[in-house]
Amino acid sequence: MKCEEIDYEIHGHDLQFVEVELDPSETVIAEAGAMMYMQENISFEAKLGDGANPDEGFFGKLMGAGKRYLTGDSLFLTHFTNQGSEGKKRVAFSAPYPGTIVPVDLSQHNGHIICQKSSFLCAARGTKIEIAFSKRIGAGLFGGEGFILQRLEGDGMIFIAAGGTVVKRELKGERLRIDPGCIVGFDGNIEYDIERAGNLKSMFFGGEGLFLATLQGTGSVWLQSMPFSKLADRVLANAPAVGGKSTGQGSVLGNIFPD
Repeated sequence: MKCEEIDYEIHGHDLQFVEVELDPSETVIAEAGAMMYMQENISFEAKLGDGANPDEGFFGKLMGAGKRYLTGDSLFLTHFTNQGSEGKKRVAFSAPYPGTIVPVDLSQHNGHIICQKSSFLCAARGTKIEIAFSKRIGAGLFGGEGFILQRLEGDGMIFIAAGGTVVKRELKGERLRIDPGCIVGFDGNIEYDIERAGNLKSMFFGGEGLFLATLQGTGSVWLQSMPFSKLADRVLANAPAVGGKSTGQGSVLGNIFPD
């Protein structure tokens, strides 16, 4: 199924949302709970499938939903459709955490990209959302973000959520070493692997984790400066209610007399 063509506008800088403009009978699919607001004449319906294959039976949709559940997403996707007969209508979607929304035209990336689980936000109807397994078991066991990644296929626009600032790198056959959690997505033809973070001393005391991710090949790579998992770990480490310490960072006395 060919993806529908949608117009969009991304608002904000650090706390972004994307506003999608729908022609009559046009549909956008989104992660459950991502909707921010919608204009009149737009209806929405929770469905098991992504709608990429209209002839797919119930059990096929159920299997696809189960695969999505493995990536940490909900079983259902929400389909938003402009039911009006005249004029364009808008629906907006916000990311679940502070950061950046990355628009990607799949037609310019060989029809598919691989991205971190739970990063999918919304897409034009016709986009196929599947899971992608790492080719090597080591990448799954030590990749930091899990063995399962998302594979997004189609020829239209998709939108993925990332933490902090996003930078896009173009690889031309070289290899890039990255903190595994900082990977947002990459072209499907790029090879993903895991390697040790230096010698034993560097691995345990360097502060960069035990392993680094490697991406090698030719294509696009999107990186995020602040993965949500890293932000959550830092917040929990400084939360007294869960065993962390309140250091009173807003005052001089807090540094002299920590809790």
